[in-house]
Amino acid sequence: MKDTLYSIVVPVYKSSKSLVGLAMRMKNTFLKIKNADYELIFINDSPFEAKTVSILQQLSAEDENVLVIELARNFGQQAATLCGVECARGDYIITMDDDLQHAPEDIIHLIKKQNHDVVMAKFKVVKHSLFKRITSELKSYVEYKVLNKPRSLKLSSFRLFKASIAKNMFLRKTPFPFIPAILFSLTIDIVNVEVEHHVRKHGVTNYTFGKMLQVFNNLLFNNSSILLRGVGYMGVAIAVVSLFLIVLVLYKKQVLGIEVEGWTSIMLAILFFGGTVLFSLGIIGEYLIRIIATTESRPVYIVKNKSKT
Repeated sequence: MKDTLYSIVVPVYKSSKSLVGLAMRMKNTFLKIKNADYELIFINDSPFEAKTVSILQQLSAEDENVLVIELARNFGQQAATLCGVECARGDYIITMDDDLQHAPEDIIHLIKKQNHDVVMAKFKVVKHSLFKRITSELKSYVEYKVLNKPRSLKLSSFRLFKASIAKNMFLRKTPFPFIPAILFSLTIDIVNVEVEHHVRKHGVTNYTFGKMLQVFNNLLFNNSSILLRGVGYMGVAIAVVSLFLIVLVLYKKQVLGIEVEGWTSIMLAILFFGGTVLFSLGIIGEYLIRIIATTESRPVYIVKNKSKT
């Protein structure tokens, strides 16, 4: 009987201190799983950091199960993950972070539910900073509104999905990928498995405020028209209020004979409507930028080299 092959995809960004331990624990984990083999795919999204490059080259040379893909530059976690998924040969693909906050040993729990299309890790207690917990909760609410995600379902980058799902992930062409949105567009058979979330032992998170904002942008602009609709609703509301004020001013002047002071109200109106127009143009402009990038077929990532072919 042929062993089931699992592809573990790990995007790497400046995390040289955790990689050796991750590879060792992965090997020990799969020794406990019957009729299973694995490939560990590291996608180096920080090719400019010599120490990370050196550690990855060492792991690839010493372990036949390790494949290292080096990107030409930093493309971000979503793009790096998709690169690994596209190169994966497994019957099932598992994605996880590089900092050991996702324990390799918990892969066993994901595998127990592999009859589902997608299995997401749900953390009992999240070991993040207060800022990241707040932004994660906000992101979860936006995902619920934009992706029609069930409120009870928790998303994370620690997940397992079938090769058939992975194959269809690339039918959607966008230079701004957001993997949860892609998965929800392919299947509703997504379940949670509760696991531990571990404290980060080395360094600090690489998810800065700017990167979190970029994730929000990709979620909102590439996966819904909610902002355009919001601008439309705002325009209708402003038009109604403006019409009411016009009628009020005319009534006060023509019927009641009250002179209407002009300078302050005019300046406030100009500032308000000018700001609203510029805000609306910014929203529309962001959509246009992404449409242009998509029609130009800009690559999501560019591979510099692979350790094995």
